[in-house]
Amino acid sequence: MRLYHSPLSPFVRKIMVALVETGLIDRVELVSGSGTPVDSSQAPVEANPIGKVPALEIAPGKVLYDSRVILRWIDAQAGGTLYPQGEALWDALVIESTVEGALDAALMMSYERRLRPEELRFAPWVEGHWAKVARCLDVIEARWLPTMPTERADAPAIALGCLLGYLDFRFDERGWRDGRPALAEWYEGFATRPAMVQTLPKQ
Repeated sequence: MRLYHSPLSPFVRKIMVALVETGLIDRVELVSGSGTPVDSSQAPVEANPIGKVPALEIAPGKVLYDSRVILRWIDAQAGGTLYPQGEALWDALVIESTVEGALDAALMMSYERRLRPEELRFAPWVEGHWAKVARCLDVIEARWLPTMPTERADAPAIALGCLLGYLDFRFDERGWRDGRPALAEWYEGFATRPAMVQTLPKQ
């Protein structure tokens, strides 16, 4: 298998953590491929017409993309260890979707800061996206965190860990831990998992 990736992408990190947790990482060849909305020259557009990573080639000419799709495939290969069964699945998918929305918003904030010239940056756009992130974190703290397993890394937990790690990496000054003690405590433990340590983004 070949994984088109960027080591700084939180969406790629979700896949890397899942591959390590399930013991499938040794079956994957990493291929550098990353782009932005303003420069797709290095993006894996032949593997994924959207030009985004991750994209996982599981067989010649057969590529999966979108981290949630790839996670479901990894789950199938690993015997169903990343998602619960029965009614609990729907809660897991909602948590995963909530985290995905927060990641999308954080990425838009990052693009605004890293790609747009300073004189053209639009502060209300940035704050509007941060408001989305904050609402998602508040909902997870209040509603979903008590339902999440602490003894293992399932797909929602992996996604949440990668979101919080990305916020530390790109937006540490925002102080996402403020007012969210349970989430901060959960992340303090989850971040020590070997798969999280091994995939920690570095500038």
